Amino acid sequence: MAKHQHDHDHADHAHEGHRGGAGHSHSHAPASFDRAFAIGVALNVGFVAIEATYGVIANSLALLADAGHNLSDVAGLLLAWGAVWLGRRAPTAKRTYGFGRTSILAALANAVLLLVAIGAIAWEAIRRFEAPQPVEGGTVMVVAAIGIVINTATALLFMRGRKGDINIRGAFLHMAADAGVSAGVVVAGLVITMTGWLWLDPVVSLVIVVVIALGTWGLLKDSVAMAIDAVPPGIDRDEVFSHLQGLEGVKEVHDLHIWPLSTTSTALTVHLVRSDDRIDDAFTAEVADALKDRFGIGHATIQFETGQMACDLEPDHVV
Repeated sequence: MAKHQHDHDHADHAHEGHRGGAGHSHSHAPASFDRAFAIGVALNVGFVAIEATYGVIANSLALLADAGHNLSDVAGLLLAWGAVWLGRRAPTAKRTYGFGRTSILAALANAVLLLVAIGAIAWEAIRRFEAPQPVEGGTVMVVAAIGIVINTATALLFMRGRKGDINIRGAFLHMAADAGVSAGVVVAGLVITMTGWLWLDPVVSLVIVVVIALGTWGLLKDSVAMAIDAVPPGIDRDEVFSHLQGLEGVKEVHDLHIWPLSTTSTALTVHLVRSDDRIDDAFTAEVADALKDRFGIGHATIQFETGQMACDLEPDHVV
């Protein structure tokens, strides 16, 4: 194999974060969001207790379903918060990339928790179709209305950071969706009070299941893809390849790999075959900066070859 050189300058790896591209950021949620997580968890724990209590009192599966959902939200917020905290820890001799991938594991665990919760809700809803039970619509409306306030307030806590961090944006969208679900429960309580249609309670529960399932599917798909080192969403591998292929003095590009270090940072390794033997640090830095600015890839490791000898990693099927 031809003489290789890796540029391991941390400025080129750009550990300090992305300056643009694909909506990625290496900030891992600023420390100021610790307070947002704490308040959000406290509000939702209190509301889960209220909702579950009055769900039993009012004999409302819709309220109990939403309580279970909000409990999973608490778990999700705690998982996300824990991952943010771990992501701030420095790399070690054993964990040389640090703990950033815990954010991916947190997202995957959150998706699994949600699927388990909606499975239980759906099963109970189907049972209630066979044996409808009386529901206190007024209680349902009051408690669910409180849920609208709690979920909206929690969503607003994360509004400021939703554009710079996909974890924060996920928390914002999830809580905003929950506010919408609570609004649906209010409507169900009103209709039951006016019409006495007891079947509406399990119907609303199943609607809640569908809404959660749709959101959970995307979360599950993305978290599984990231867990197996797929190219992160928002980055086009072919576009990156074309960009590198078009660089001055580059004859060939191979062994290109792009994968997530966490839900907010991306790494790349690549072999560039040059038309001469010159290894230019300034060129390496320029390439790394362009990858960061254009694609949001902040940790780039570039290896140069002259093409004088075959590279064992050149074939596309070899990793």
